[in-house]
Amino acid sequence: MSFLRGSENYVWCTTSVLGKGATGAVFQGVNKNNGEPVAVKTFNQLSHMRPHDVQMREFEVLKKVKHENIVKLLAIEEEQDGRGKVIVMELCTGGSLFNILDDPENTYGLQEHEFLLVLEHLTAGMKHLRDNNLVHRDLKPGNIMKFISEDGTTTYKLTDFGAARELQEEEQFVSLYGTEEYLHPDMYERAVLRKPVGKSFGATVDLWSIGVTLYHVATGQLPFRPYGGRRNKETMFYITTKKASGVISGTQTTENGPIEWSRELPSHCQLSMGLCKLVTPLLAGLLEVDPHRIWTFERFFSEVQTVTSTKPVHIFHVNKAASIKVFLKPEEKYEHLQTYICEQTSVVAESQILLYKDTLLLSEIDENTLGKNYPETTAEVPLMLFNKNNNNVSMAPEPEIPKFPVFPNIVSVENDASQAKTACSVGHVVKRRVEALCAVSVLCGACVTRWGALLAARLAAVAARAAALAQHAARLHDAARALDLAAALARPAQARGGAAGAWGAWGAAAAPVAQEAEALRAAGAALRARHAAGALRADWDDARRAAPCPAELRLHARARTLAERLRESWQHLVRDRATRSLTYNDEQFHVLERITVAETGRRARALLQRAAPLARARADAIADWYKVAQTVFLQTQILDKDVASGELKVLALAARLQDAERTTRAAVQDAQLSATKESPAQKEEKASAGGARGGGGDGVRAGGAGVRALLAAHEDVAAAVACSSALVARLVHLTADAP
Repeated sequence: MSFLRGSENYVWCTTSVLGKGATGAVFQGVNKNNGEPVAVKTFNQLSHMRPHDVQMREFEVLKKVKHENIVKLLAIEEEQDGRGKVIVMELCTGGSLFNILDDPENTYGLQEHEFLLVLEHLTAGMKHLRDNNLVHRDLKPGNIMKFISEDGTTTYKLTDFGAARELQEEEQFVSLYGTEEYLHPDMYERAVLRKPVGKSFGATVDLWSIGVTLYHVATGQLPFRPYGGRRNKETMFYITTKKASGVISGTQTTENGPIEWSRELPSHCQLSMGLCKLVTPLLAGLLEVDPHRIWTFERFFSEVQTVTSTKPVHIFHVNKAASIKVFLKPEEKYEHLQTYICEQTSVVAESQILLYKDTLLLSEIDENTLGKNYPETTAEVPLMLFNKNNNNVSMAPEPEIPKFPVFPNIVSVENDASQAKTACSVGHVVKRRVEALCAVSVLCGACVTRWGALLAARLAAVAARAAALAQHAARLHDAARALDLAAALARPAQARGGAAGAWGAWGAAAAPVAQEAEALRAAGAALRARHAAGALRADWDDARRAAPCPAELRLHARARTLAERLRESWQHLVRDRATRSLTYNDEQFHVLERITVAETGRRARALLQRAAPLARARADAIADWYKVAQTVFLQTQILDKDVASGELKVLALAARLQDAERTTRAAVQDAQLSATKESPAQKEEKASAGGARGGGGDGVRAGGAGVRALLAAHEDVAAAVACSSALVARLVHLTADAP
């Protein structure tokens, strides 16, 4: 008997089965002309018993649709032995989404980036169908294929249009198609329960199937699960029709037991909390049975566009030693980022300090920067979130890890393969947990480096500001004393006596400002000398010697090796199951493989039990460092505010000195002018009077010296006053930078 079959340009082998359905099968084939691998769909006798127009419908639909997210039609040809037409399509080497979800690695759903890819591509394919007024009617993971291109990129594509047909937006149909777990409740009632319900169905039945499919992809489980599965059909119908609006899952764990309803995705779901907040209302809208609340395709496409257009922002929350992710919509701003962070961490906006690389995030963006323009972040290089008002660091308790199964004493190829699959899925859970612990430990070290760099820069900046402030204050003090000296000459004769207190007080006013500025300079220099020269890093280095990083011990690599070993053992036992009966020697190897699974599982759990305390010790080490680091940060912040206050005082003093300098200069010039206008007799009288007092000549000379000192200091005063305007601009800038 030959397993080869063919058409004019293609040949395929009936043992290379890619998939089977009620009306036919899909085989892997090859193009006779160029050797290109293809997928060939053939039809069985049951398919040929359908009306001719129904048989031709799939061909017509495939000819009509052309989209990157729909499997490409290559040819429709007649089989050579007259068995009828075959459909030749591009080969999707990644397999079906159902097979991907059936892999032990994906027992608890796809990882986040892959889920988003499925969501985006499934929606794009469905939009193309609706743009062509087509309804699929059999959407499920088995009819979504993974295509891997030559450059390694992944594209998910819709396939199997045997149930598809044209259907306008308001048009209805009555024929029954689909797979029961993914059927809309109204169709389930007629197709599965066989109830004579006089209902027709619209295109929106595809939305329910999409909702069930997306829940399956996100969690690895169906949303509605009666005890006993398919055999409990009445309970299945009850769950889907009696659930409240907004409920996205219902599970019955015991026979005739209560239904456990949920409005949230389960904790084992691999999606981040940030994405769950976006996906949950999407699922709730798709899995709606109330005809008044049911979504339209336009609403679905719009909501998915919102989800897929968001910008993921990776954040490491230092106080919890945990990674989180928030999703910013393109037009959202900094206040929205702060709100999303608060929702996940309970750190209020006023207490959030966000670092981007070695600087404050607000040094890279401003509060009005749109989300689409935010800098890129990754899990390895995230934003660092510190709590301004809390220096405690405490990791969350370890999540519950599924237990590795125990093989019974009796050898059973069927049961052993199932147990090995469970062990493999638990192994992947352990692997992901160890990888997460290693990543957290690495980020703890990274936050020390980045926070240290920020502190060093801030310490240097505030010390430089304090030094500049002290220099300006000293120059102003010199100018003030010069003014006091000049004032002695400029003082009017009538003011000598009781009004003397209004003159000669500038030096006394400037001295406290100069002293305060000098104290700030000394404080800044001391703080920088104490902490900027690697002292904080040294404290961390001392602490981490007692808490080695699990990533440096390569525990994550060992976890991957153990997970792969479990996969190899599972595949071996699957092959044994396919043979059904084992020879004596085969059975001995089978038993050894069972032992390997059990031992590898034990080692994987021991590895996790080693990684978790190491990561926790690492978090404790960073807690000790963080208490000191936050104290230094607050000291720097206080010093920065004190310097800003000192700059304002210097600015005010400079303005007053500038006014006083003008007044004194004018007074001196008036005194000199008056002296030149006196008669010789008056000059002789003043001279004799001065001689009688014994100090007139010296007073004039002192006054002249004061004028010269004032004129000599004028440039310093002007320079100091000129600097004051620069101080204002810099003060505003630095105040805005202060968190």
